[in-house]
Amino acid sequence: MRRGLAIKIHAFLERKLPERRVFLKSDSDTRFIRLTPESQFAAILGAGLFVSWSIVATSIVLMDSIGSGNFREQAKRDQAIYRSRLNQISDERDARASEALAAQGRFNAALEQISVMQSELLASETRLRELETGLEIVQSNLRDRLKERDSLRNKLAAMEAENAENGAGQSHLSDPKQFELLAEALSDTAEERDQILTDARDALEQRDALELELRLTEQRNDQIFRQLEEAMKVSVEPLTKMFRNAGLPPDRILEQVRRGYNGQGGGPLEPLPFSTRGDGPSADEQRANALLSQMRELNTYRVAAEHAPFSEPVVRGAARLSSPFDYRRHPITGGRRMHKGIDLAGPTGTDIFATADGVVTFSGWQSGYGRIVIIQHDFGIETRYAHNTNNRVKAGQRVSRGQHIADMGSTGRSTGPHLHYEIRVGGKPVNPMIYIKAARNVF
Repeated sequence: MRRGLAIKIHAFLERKLPERRVFLKSDSDTRFIRLTPESQFAAILGAGLFVSWSIVATSIVLMDSIGSGNFREQAKRDQAIYRSRLNQISDERDARASEALAAQGRFNAALEQISVMQSELLASETRLRELETGLEIVQSNLRDRLKERDSLRNKLAAMEAENAENGAGQSHLSDPKQFELLAEALSDTAEERDQILTDARDALEQRDALELELRLTEQRNDQIFRQLEEAMKVSVEPLTKMFRNAGLPPDRILEQVRRGYNGQGGGPLEPLPFSTRGDGPSADEQRANALLSQMRELNTYRVAAEHAPFSEPVVRGAARLSSPFDYRRHPITGGRRMHKGIDLAGPTGTDIFATADGVVTFSGWQSGYGRIVIIQHDFGIETRYAHNTNNRVKAGQRVSRGQHIADMGSTGRSTGPHLHYEIRVGGKPVNPMIYIKAARNVF
């Protein structure tokens, strides 16, 4: 049956494609090539398949080119929008920075003024206490002189009564010297009494003047406190918002910094005992201690910000954002996968800087990343800098924010020179632009 089918196929091909011979003639010989119907059919079929494949491949290339052109146009539009947004954020950041500098200047001026007012207040309290003590002494002397005067009057009355009983000329008052002594004593007592009353009036007038001065001082202190409280509010609230926007709970971060840096306390950030008395703190003392507490919180924020990656890994303007943190079409494999960081494209050799203080845990080659530097920071944060052409730090080395750690390159799985920058919190990748934008709104 198979032989019969083969015979039928051969007969069909022989009718459509009769056997042909191609003669090859030379000077001394003539040869020919026999083209059977089957070989002609195979050649035609192969040529048809090749033409079909060429058509399909050309169509795919054209479609991909058209799609790539649309993608590039969309990427250019997105890049223009992103640059416009970056410029707007930069302008807002500059405005916030100017406001922060102005607030810092007002805070420093107010702090100097409150220091002067504190000294004046302590001096006023000292003068008031001295005047109160002097007034008490004057009043005590006045009471003693009044008692002596009353005693002399009683003695004089007794002597006059005795003289009346004994008759004229028999009294001790008949002696002129005694009368002169009594008159002189009474005159001295009256003069001392008048002087004491004058001193008492002067002391009361000085006390009233000091009380007025104290009221004016309290008003000035209240104005200074209001300015300081406003300056602290303007300084602390943006930092709190920065940490919250970065996904770092401010309370937990501040508590961790306090535990790790509790040896840095003391000095001007400790509560100040404004009162020299033994009673409880006054309202001004409470407000001053509240301000010092906010200053300690501001200092704690500063320490925390130095140990979190609130910075940019390259100088602004030296690179452009070429790929954000999100799902994307892989530029090499073509598949859709999660991009765990951001790509900053720039010239080969562009300086790369550490975005926070930390310790280098790895510096070398990793598959896909090429040359990479990994830095461990506080609060469970890790940063990665990949595709470098050269690493400038070693594992175990402690680095500071802004330190030059690598040079931009295209090592590993890369289509061009760029920096792949990652931030991981607790081992999970987060969008680095959250930290960069949060810092731009404050620093």
